[in-house]
Amino acid sequence: MKKEENPIIEHIPRFFEYLDIEKGVSKKTQETYSRFLQSFIRWLEKSNLEKLKPHELNDEHIWKYRVYLSRRITVKKEPIKKSTRNYYLIALRALLNYFADRDISSLPAEKVKLTRQDKERTVKFLDLNQIEKLLLSPDTSTKVGLRDRALLETLFSTGLRVAELIDLNRDQIKTTADTEILEVSIVGKGGHPRTVYFSQRAIRIIQKYLQSRDDKEKALFIRYKGPKSASKRLTPRSVESIVKKYAKKSGVPVMTTPHTLRHSYATDLLAQGVDLRMIQEFLGHRNIATTQIYTHITSQKLRDIHKKFHSGKGMKE
Repeated sequence: MKKEENPIIEHIPRFFEYLDIEKGVSKKTQETYSRFLQSFIRWLEKSNLEKLKPHELNDEHIWKYRVYLSRRITVKKEPIKKSTRNYYLIALRALLNYFADRDISSLPAEKVKLTRQDKERTVKFLDLNQIEKLLLSPDTSTKVGLRDRALLETLFSTGLRVAELIDLNRDQIKTTADTEILEVSIVGKGGHPRTVYFSQRAIRIIQKYLQSRDDKEKALFIRYKGPKSASKRLTPRSVESIVKKYAKKSGVPVMTTPHTLRHSYATDLLAQGVDLRMIQEFLGHRNIATTQIYTHITSQKLRDIHKKFHSGKGMKE
């Protein structure tokens, strides 16, 4: 491998050209990598390592960067979560893989070890009674309440991610009075297309919401406050605020987020006996292993059913 004389920082723009042109990585993923690599650049600058070249990067640098991440404080005055720290390290790994692909001498990507997680990933979800309380909590006699009810129904009916939800446009919602289910094609995470399905219940409230609008905005879900000149399309943060507002109002766990509704959608399908591969398709997971986290949720339920119906009671020993 060749020793590159340009500093690591100067390779960043070419790294993103590589992601775009050769790897076909989506714009959103590139933006995420950019955000995480900015932290590495800041660390290099604070450590007076702006001129550090790829072949000069060593294990000691990686260790010091990991210490730097562990001591960083978020806007909430809390340390960065271990899972989040791993995203920073994954972005750095991607850069090192780029060097390897370009035959530029540098530290192998596998030398950047991810932080060990304390616990197995857990999934927070609501049961159907809690979902019902949440969905019925907006006051649909107002424009805002009607929008919020339609938004909550859409999240639970489709299992959409927040970014996918806010990207929806009103012209995608084409329904008639006898529509039983609506199919909408979207482009999901990683630029992968898939079809999502709206229930009849969700369709009815979306139709009422659209009938209440007298604007020409393209977005399906819009804000009613704020500057008139800016886009009225809701942001991820505003959707999170809406869900949190009604979680408090309905009395469901206050830690409920839009992703909680996605988890609830998936666990309900699994509980109804839907095949895991089908749930994978519904959620837009590229890897079945990602979908398998939901099997842990129903394991206790399965144990209870087995104990109740197949315990061997009444049989002679």
